[in-house]
Amino acid sequence: MKRLGSSLAALLIIITTAACGDSGSDTSTGDGPLKVGAILSLTGNYAPLGSEDKKAVELAVQQINGAGGLLGRSVELLVRDDKSQPEQSVLSFNELEGSGVVAVLGSPFSNSALATIPQVDRGKLPYVSLTPADEQVNPIHPGVFVVPATSATYADRILQYYRDQGYTKVAVAHDSRSSYANAGTAGMRSKASGYGITLVADEEFQTTTTEFSAVLNHVKASGAQALTVWSTGAPAVAFAKQYATAGLGLPLMFTGSQASTLWLKPTGAAAEGVFVASSIAVVGDALHDGPQKTAIQDLSKPFIGQYGYPPPQFAADGYTGMKLLAGAIIRANSADPEKIRAGFEGLSLITPNGDYHYTASDHAGLTADYISINVVKGGQFVATDWALSKLGK
Repeated sequence: MKRLGSSLAALLIIITTAACGDSGSDTSTGDGPLKVGAILSLTGNYAPLGSEDKKAVELAVQQINGAGGLLGRSVELLVRDDKSQPEQSVLSFNELEGSGVVAVLGSPFSNSALATIPQVDRGKLPYVSLTPADEQVNPIHPGVFVVPATSATYADRILQYYRDQGYTKVAVAHDSRSSYANAGTAGMRSKASGYGITLVADEEFQTTTTEFSAVLNHVKASGAQALTVWSTGAPAVAFAKQYATAGLGLPLMFTGSQASTLWLKPTGAAAEGVFVASSIAVVGDALHDGPQKTAIQDLSKPFIGQYGYPPPQFAADGYTGMKLLAGAIIRANSADPEKIRAGFEGLSLITPNGDYHYTASDHAGLTADYISINVVKGGQFVATDWALSKLGK
């Protein structure tokens, strides 16, 4: 694993001193709260994602304010619900832009984020996206910085695992209505041959699909040695349950959207033995003591104390997004949105999701090194031995 950079613990110390950054020397801090916007899916199909984001973003704001705020000002969070609808995300961004916010944390719904980016491009507010769609950073949009590992990065990590397990024939099934799922599948298509892997089946379904027998039959007939499913929300529960009774006899892999008790609990016994790729934050307890594990515990301990369950992938994304924004503000030493945007480029910070390094040419900032391949055992996500060897355990 590559060398780790600045820790979140160090960030909290820096917050109280408002250290000078590389992007400017503006020390005008104002005398009111520093407003940050958040567009989250709190109702509709993607409410399970947005509700966890909201809990974690609020926790991060509480911690920042408890350490003295930013630039001598408390942080005020303005939350808007995109209702799992792209057009509502655009309206919410326009409203927040007129409310005096210095930056916006974006929707966890890929379609909402992509619909909002043209508004971001025309405006001046930094947009910290909580969804992994690759189109947000390829090509670069000056004001957009992505928090989760991108879909293509997940695809790369999954293919690494398949290669090392000796698999050469792999099937994919994906939600064709999801930008996230489309990007992940495209990533596997483009990268598979580089790992000596052939995609022998590429099956599509939709967000509203509840019956997967045709998909499973096609995969079974393809000769695949493993199956990866790219999906968000309810379809993944139904897919896992139907897979468990279909008798395919090959490993099933889901991605970070299923790294949550919101998938694990309703799937029940059918989840046992299923593989789930996730942020390192989901299996932080398995890591050696050090800055990365400390960063994860800064989230997990208070989150469990408040909500009674471990923070899922979405919570890690929301918390990390707010911490990264705080780091960019500190680096800029300014509440000016353009200086904050510049503060992101060059920012290095250890977070629950891993060690970020944003640059002018990389607005994703996270590599596949911080994605874990887990298996469900006893109703819990457990890092595989392969993942632990890669994560430095």
